[in-house]
Amino acid sequence: MTAGTQDVTELLLSRIRDVPDYPKPGVLFKDITPLLADPVAFTALTDTLAELCTAHGATKIVGLEARGFILAAPVAVRAGLGFIPVRKAGKLPGATLSQAYDLEYGSAEIEVHAEDLAAGDRVMVIDDVLATGGTAEASIELVRRAGAEVAGVAVLMELGFLPGRARLEPVLNGAPLQALITV
Repeated sequence: MTAGTQDVTELLLSRIRDVPDYPKPGVLFKDITPLLADPVAFTALTDTLAELCTAHGATKIVGLEARGFILAAPVAVRAGLGFIPVRKAGKLPGATLSQAYDLEYGSAEIEVHAEDLAAGDRVMVIDDVLATGGTAEASIELVRRAGAEVAGVAVLMELGFLPGRARLEPVLNGAPLQALITV
């Protein structure tokens, strides 16, 4: 890790607030809103993610609802790439592709506009946190079903004590999974 990368990591970590017992007792929530409110930290995050997208040859960026939107949209602008929102089911008008996935208790479904991705697109999936990996895995499936290639997955923070990485690595088929911070 270079000194510059270490400096960015330390800056980002210093702007993430721990909120105990949210949303329920026993959970230590990692709140990124102080990072977003700091223009220096938010710019460093955006620039770092944009560099990853460029390095992996991405042509489009997918952002996962909801906080992934906050990160992916400015990254797309910075990298000069298109931004594609992946939304919860029923939130996009028109023809969509949908993918169901399992949650700890139950299931959920996400969608993307069918025409937003196509063969030849190299797509970087961006989200704020990698936890169990269910949403990211479903988004990878949506990208591939649209005929596009997954260039990689990048997240601000990985919760290393949860199985997200182990769940994603087999479905990435060699595409990189990069977390700027692992806690």
